[in-house]
Amino acid sequence: MTQADPGASSRDKTIIRTSVIGILANVFLAGFKAAVGLLSNSISVVLDAVNNLSDAASSVITIIGTKLAGREPDKKHPFGYGRIEYLSAMIISVIVLYAGITSFVESVKKIISPETPDYSVPALIIIAAGVAVKILLGRYVKGVGEKVNSDSLVNSGEDATLDAIISASTLAAAVVFMLWGVSLEAWLGAVISLIIIKSGVEMLRDTLSKILGERADAELARAIKETVLSFPGVSGAYDLILHNYGPDAFNGSVHIEVPDTYSADELDELIREITLAVLEKHRVILTAIGVYSMNTRDDHVVAMRQKIHDAVFAHEHVTQMHGFYVNEEKKAIRFDLVISFDAPDRHQVFAQAVRDAQALYPDYQFQVTIDTDFAET
Repeated sequence: MTQADPGASSRDKTIIRTSVIGILANVFLAGFKAAVGLLSNSISVVLDAVNNLSDAASSVITIIGTKLAGREPDKKHPFGYGRIEYLSAMIISVIVLYAGITSFVESVKKIISPETPDYSVPALIIIAAGVAVKILLGRYVKGVGEKVNSDSLVNSGEDATLDAIISASTLAAAVVFMLWGVSLEAWLGAVISLIIIKSGVEMLRDTLSKILGERADAELARAIKETVLSFPGVSGAYDLILHNYGPDAFNGSVHIEVPDTYSADELDELIREITLAVLEKHRVILTAIGVYSMNTRDDHVVAMRQKIHDAVFAHEHVTQMHGFYVNEEKKAIRFDLVISFDAPDRHQVFAQAVRDAQALYPDYQFQVTIDTDFAET
């Protein structure tokens, strides 16, 4: 089930526009800083200019990644190309990491073989202006990135903020040199480089985690379940699985619990309505909705369910029991148990809980499945 999403087109335009602003600002700053650094014989200012160029390159990568990620699904990639945005965010992380390592190496070289800088008041004014621009640019780019859920923009915004810190440190080192004749910029450059390296590693780690596949956002999962449960006749929503195919691009599945009196026609209509509602409210495509039937014709079964519920929940790490159904004709009881990931041994907890349930009704055949709550917090 697919349909055109005008919101996605607007998001792409916002990301590209923000990236273009970043490119123009960084190229402008890089030119001025490079000239100041060469004239004043300052390695910190020159490295600062290089960082601005790396920021501009990051914005170019963001634009390319956004364009590629916006391609329509095709036969080879039926779920679209949205995950390319994660790859572009990873490349930006590597650029930040490389910039940090490079600047650290250059700073160490200057510590070993120091050169005397030659600052001027106009040069310091330009550096100070650059600090102000980078702070504003960083906050703007990161803010837009968080608003449209773009890791590439968020990483670019954080990189710009780090550049502002570097520039501010360079400015402070220049003031110290002009007042007391002590050159600290190489040492300061080394410290700031380590901060950049740390930031690059964290960006890379977070992006790789998303590529590997993280659990569904708990708030989104809760909201989807609330929508599903809002339909008359649905008494439970379980086994929600969300597959991420890029920022704000989810496909998923869920099980619903309904009375055992529902006909196939009623179920078909209900499932279609739920699928449409979840798509409209949460922009999530439910590719499958499974069904658990619930006993409604026998009060004795309701009492059985409660007794078994109490027995299994006596175990600390049992978090859910669902899909409960009793077939009196076959003398069979079936249900699923969700065991928390916090349990030292999930299978041991499951086995003991099932044994306790079977002890209550030894004449029945138990069909119990260990399950997982993929949105577990």
